Amino acid sequence: MIGLTIGSWIGGGVIATMIYYGLQIISPSLFLITICLICAIVTVAIGSSWSTMGTLGVAGMGIGLSLDIPPAMIAGAVVSGAYFGDKLSPLSDTTNLAAGITNTDLFEHIKNMLATTLPAFIIAMVAYFVIGQQFGAQGSDLSKIEEILTSIDKNFVISPWLLLVPLAVIILVVKKVPALPALTAGIALGFLCHVFVQGGDMATAVNTLHDGYSIESGHEMIDTLFNRGGIESMMYTISLTIVAMSFGGIIEQTGMLRSVVEQILKVAKTAKSLIVATIGSAFLTNLTTSEQYISILLPGRMYVKAYEEKELHTKNLSRALEDGGTMTSVLIPWNTCGVFAFSMLQVNPFEFAPYAILNWTTPILAIIMALLGFKITYAKKSQPTTV
Repeated sequence: MIGLTIGSWIGGGVIATMIYYGLQIISPSLFLITICLICAIVTVAIGSSWSTMGTLGVAGMGIGLSLDIPPAMIAGAVVSGAYFGDKLSPLSDTTNLAAGITNTDLFEHIKNMLATTLPAFIIAMVAYFVIGQQFGAQGSDLSKIEEILTSIDKNFVISPWLLLVPLAVIILVVKKVPALPALTAGIALGFLCHVFVQGGDMATAVNTLHDGYSIESGHEMIDTLFNRGGIESMMYTISLTIVAMSFGGIIEQTGMLRSVVEQILKVAKTAKSLIVATIGSAFLTNLTTSEQYISILLPGRMYVKAYEEKELHTKNLSRALEDGGTMTSVLIPWNTCGVFAFSMLQVNPFEFAPYAILNWTTPILAIIMALLGFKITYAKKSQPTTV
């Protein structure tokens, strides 16, 4: 669905319109903080960091590169914003998975995550503001920006009406329409824009949905930005996910991971050390299995009994799983999330990781808070703690 969305929005001129108007209104010094905030808001609404990176992220890369901002900084700000929204959205698959596997109320889980995520987000926003001050308007190559605007205008029909497409998706999600039907509506609108606004024929629009958009503008950056999307573009990521999930099943069923967890539990004898161990285990699972779902699923299953024995509320476990699993997955180049981010933003995770400030600040803050005994909640006698 994400591949279809990206293809239809590029073919329909939606992404081009975002870049075109973004270049005219966004200040270079405030670009990093702005793109991070926009990505955060949109992802909270739609619940998908991948959709945000594939649409707004692509547009943000185009705008930022035109303003002579290093690609690693742009990608880091996009990733931080996207994962803030992904972690706190009630529509997010990882948020629902963490709450479900630990038998925690979804909204109680989200509220509890604010303790680690919100301070980390504030730190990231302050950092982006400070970093952005080196990029003044006078430092931007105005002729380069004008050249990009001209090339976009030449190859796409640009209209503020096209911004109604992403707005429609956000409104549908706000109205509690499930994410997949909302994305379907966005794909249909992008497809119609491709045919009736951009003047493409029906066959080309259909091919774009499958193979992605193809353009030869003669401008290297324009071609790099817009030659993407479609179902085919997602096949590598999907195949990697299948392999990673298969590997995860093997190491769980053969007892490999359980043996590691048992050794960790011999050391993690207190509530504080158990939470730290959970965060570390989720990160380790991301490293070894290359899949963020497994980093939530397997440690969630393995540690739930230990949390019960220490009379800890299950929301401690669900938050630790997301702090260590969800947030770090995109920083690992061989993880499916890192692979997807690289394919969309064209920046290696090792390069943007230092600037994805939210993603590494959150687990660090979570570990510090756990060691200090801050925001550790104990279970009430009536609370069911088993899955």
